[in-house]
Amino acid sequence: MADEPGSGTGGMPAAAPLGRLGIAFAVVVSAAHLWANLFGTLPELQAAGFHFGLFAVLCVLLFPASGPRALRIIVDGLIAAGALATSIYLYMAEDALYARGVRFIWSDWIAALTAIAIVMELARRTTGWVVPVLTLLALTYVVLWGPHVPGAFAFAGLSAETLLFRSYFGTDGMFGPIARISWTFVFMFILLGAFLVRSGAGDFILALARAAAGRMTGGPGIVAILGSGLMGSITGSAVANTVSTGVITIPLMKRAGFPPKFAGGVEAAASTGGQLMPPVMGAGAFVMASFTQISYLEIIAVSVLPAILYFFTVGVFVRLEAARLGLTPETDAEPIGPVLRQGWHFLLPIAALAGLLIWGFTPVFAAAIAILVTVASSWLSGTPMRLDDVLAAAADGAKAMAPTAMLLLCVGLIVNVVGMTGIGNTFSLMLSGWAGGSLLLTLVLVALASLILGMGLPVTASYIVLATLSAPAIYGLMVDAELVRTLMAGGTTPELAAYALLAAPDLAALVGQQMTETQASTLLAALPADIRATLADGLLSPPLLASMLLAAHLVIFWLSQDSNVTPPVALCAFAAASIAGTRPMETGLSAWKIAKGLYLVPLLFVYQPLVTGTGIEPLLTALMALPAFMALAASLQGYFATTLSPLSRLGLGLAGSAIILPWGTLWEHVALSCFLAVGLAVFWRFQTRRA
Repeated sequence: MADEPGSGTGGMPAAAPLGRLGIAFAVVVSAAHLWANLFGTLPELQAAGFHFGLFAVLCVLLFPASGPRALRIIVDGLIAAGALATSIYLYMAEDALYARGVRFIWSDWIAALTAIAIVMELARRTTGWVVPVLTLLALTYVVLWGPHVPGAFAFAGLSAETLLFRSYFGTDGMFGPIARISWTFVFMFILLGAFLVRSGAGDFILALARAAAGRMTGGPGIVAILGSGLMGSITGSAVANTVSTGVITIPLMKRAGFPPKFAGGVEAAASTGGQLMPPVMGAGAFVMASFTQISYLEIIAVSVLPAILYFFTVGVFVRLEAARLGLTPETDAEPIGPVLRQGWHFLLPIAALAGLLIWGFTPVFAAAIAILVTVASSWLSGTPMRLDDVLAAAADGAKAMAPTAMLLLCVGLIVNVVGMTGIGNTFSLMLSGWAGGSLLLTLVLVALASLILGMGLPVTASYIVLATLSAPAIYGLMVDAELVRTLMAGGTTPELAAYALLAAPDLAALVGQQMTETQASTLLAALPADIRATLADGLLSPPLLASMLLAAHLVIFWLSQDSNVTPPVALCAFAAASIAGTRPMETGLSAWKIAKGLYLVPLLFVYQPLVTGTGIEPLLTALMALPAFMALAASLQGYFATTLSPLSRLGLGLAGSAIILPWGTLWEHVALSCFLAVGLAVFWRFQTRRA
């Protein structure tokens, strides 16, 4: 989950090793957070303050300042002392501040400025310059240059005292909702991942993947997909997933005959999918639950099928490349039975986690119990976790969490500015205007924005910023499209006729009757935004509206992953290239092609009922998508049982696109028939040549 920060990849600084005192402090940090999550009664604001103070000290130890040793000690000592002092001050001074009528005194100014400066500096050390620079621009926009911005983004401005109060003491600032997600859900699941890895679950996952797929054609590539998907489901970390599983899977793929850059691309694409695989899904899933007010359990439940579709797409590329190269299956893979008999107990923590979530327990409590089950189940193996292992796992969890904590606290300042200035609503309206009301063009613009943000922001930060700015636009267009379909079918409310008389008199007589798509779109466009919102509440069911909101956020969450595999900044691909011994850009381009599911699956969120459907609709949608993804993968790879001609590649590409996009059921069936016809023709040609 703490993937980009501290990874030492793609220009990010690597964490320094901790001495005994530092490891002991990391254990204390984990213990304090466990107590706060399970037994603590501190108010959320003050708990977030201590979360900041403890992890700031740990960040100083892991990412020390540069320069002469004496200067480093002085600078880091001041930062650590300042972080602890400001977290304590938040606890001590809040009541007095409100007793004064929220009027700042000199110590309030010093504490607020110090805390903001420290979190920006530590975010710079762990994630680079982009996040703190964006934070500084956001804060100064409120008090300095906002009034001088022309056009829609002009902001009258607030006083520095108001800004500091909302940023430091306020419940929406750096210690607000994003910080609460950080010290609760994110920390607990990172800690669970650390315990699972320390218990040996990672080795078992790789062994299980090799046993399950090792004997298949292109088996090492399938092993990479299964291993990275399963590993990512417990860690939620893309770059760390690439490094930990890639040292095994990439040499396996190269030895089997895959080109090195293709092997690195497969591992990068598969590891990126690990952040899409429940139950962890990176920190973004917890932020999504907070933004949408949809339960974490519901989010991970609807995310299973999309994740499977993504890994299926990566698997299609592997099988096509293996067939093109004429690779043969391995014969030395261990059967799956002995592997399961030796390591079945590693599945108990995941089963406990899933069971507790289904039974209605909170994710924090479920993660805590899963940690206990991890320790207990390790005693069923030959290497039980003893006290030293438990302490080491606690230290590993705190070290992995430290960069993510600073990142989320810093991003909380940006989100606070977006909320207090209303710039998010402005951006959403402008995005809709640029796209001309086209949902597809809006998705393209969001994808481009995601790629640009991903060049400098970690995945989680990219999702938070994009979700704050563009989720309302995608959600609004999805709701409008559903309203058009409802109006075409004759849907109406008691107030709609009156609204239509005022906004579109020539269409008022058609209200409550069947309309054409043009008539329904014209009527809806004529209504003011607040009336359309009221109309949506009256015509569309609350579960449908909630599912469309979730679909909008899932689109952004998926698109925010593309910076892992898309040049010029592709952290996972660059990490895989260092293992494969290939050029980073070549591996990045290979990963970008193999990870096309990042762009294809989100289309099913908005154009097909993969998320918004009920009953078996999501399953039918997923099954219909399988041939579409096969066709598109074959078109991109240029191979399908035999080398494809340009015309065949074009036909497969068009057929796959027609199945995904909403061109009507008839066109979907025609496209599916074309795909089957091309596939049969190519296969017949291949069989004839072989005969």
